[in-house]
Parts: sequence; C-alpha cells; structure tokens
Amino acid sequence: MGTIPGLVMLAILIILVVAMWRAGDAGDGDTAGGGVVAQQQPDYSYAERRETGDPFALGPVDAPVGLVVFSDYQCPFCAQWSRETLPVMKERAEAGELRIEWRDVNVYGPASKRAAMASYAAAEQGRFWEFHDALFDGGRTRSERDLSEAALVALAGQLGMDTERFAADMISPQAAEEIARNEELGIEHGASATPVFILGGSPMVGAQPVEVFLDAHETALETSGGG
Repeated sequence: MGTIPGLVMLAILIILVVAMWRAGDAGDGDTAGGGVVAQQQPDYSYAERRETGDPFALGPVDAPVGLVVFSDYQCPFCAQWSRETLPVMKERAEAGELRIEWRDVNVYGPASKRAAMASYAAAEQGRFWEFHDALFDGGRTRSERDLSEAALVALAGQLGMDTERFAADMISPQAAEEIARNEELGIEHGASATPVFILGGSPMVGAQPVEVFLDAHETALETSGGG
C-alpha cells in the first residue's frame, strides 16, 4: 500500500473512532493492528444482504452472525487477510456459525474494477471463490498487467471456465450494476480504503490478526445467542 492509501486508511480509522464516541457509551473500544472493534455502537447489520443463492457469500443465510468484507484486488492487506484469516472464517461459515458476504469496492482504480467485474463473471459460472483465491494466490496481489481484460479471461480459462461466456459477462450491464452497488455500499460504510469489515454489525478496519476476528466472532455469537 502506497503513502496516499495508507493516509486514507488512517483517516478512515480516525473517522470511525470519532463516530463511535459520538454515538454515546462506546465502551472501551478495544483495538489491535490499527483496527477498531467497538463494544457499544450503532448496529451496521443492515449491510448484510442475506440473499439466498448469493454467489458472493458463504455460510447459511440464517447464520447467527454475518461478516461483510469490503475488499480490493490491488490491496496487499486484503490479499494478506484472504490468505491468513479468510480460511479460518470459512470454517466458521461451513459450521453454520457465520455468513460471509464479499463486496469489491475498487479504491485502487481501473484495474481493480476490471478484476471485480471479472469476479462477477466467475460468479455467473459458480466459480467466484475459486477465482478470488487465484487473484490473491499466495497472499499477493497481481500486477496491473495481470489484471488486464485479456489476462483475466486467460486466468478464467486456466481454471476451466467457459471463456467466451466469461468475457461477455465481464463487460455486461449486470456486472457494472453489481459493482456500482457494492461501491456505493462501501462508501456508505467508510470503505474508501481497504480492507473494511462489518462483523456482527460492528465495523472493523485493517487486516488484523486472525485471533482478533475469532474473538470478535465469539463475542457476536454470544450476543446473538448462537454461541
């Protein structure tokens, strides 16, 4: 992450902290790794869609806790989180304790948007998570050259997808609409830097250690009565 995105992340963190204090009775506001997990604050669970058949989601629609992830395919911290923490959270989703919903917000520009539209095309073939993992292979981001339209279609081919359909879906109005909807939701929740999360209705900022997410999930489970 360059200097400007880093400064933006800091600004978003400060804004979130101030907003939580103004909400009243913000609790201790435990932090770790530059992120925020407020113990008392407004409930942002409305960011969850809970749509049956959502190809960008994992876990039961009625899971006791929801996790919304705002990410960017050129964000190194998003790649780090996807490698270190996402697999553990997927286990919670598979156990029925968590609903994960992915939102690409594309704060790094055109290459990020192309990758997001490509992930939509993969989702149309039921391959979103496989394509996502390939984009963040090894916990690293791809170069802008590797996020060109031709390179993304080639990657889909390597994964065994129908490349003709993929290429058409990638530039479809439906893909553009979905990406715009996610970007608007991200802006609404302060995701002008990534990654940003809504876990159990509470905002979290940054690729914090896996233990922070597990602790936050356990707390949310207890609050929901699902623990």
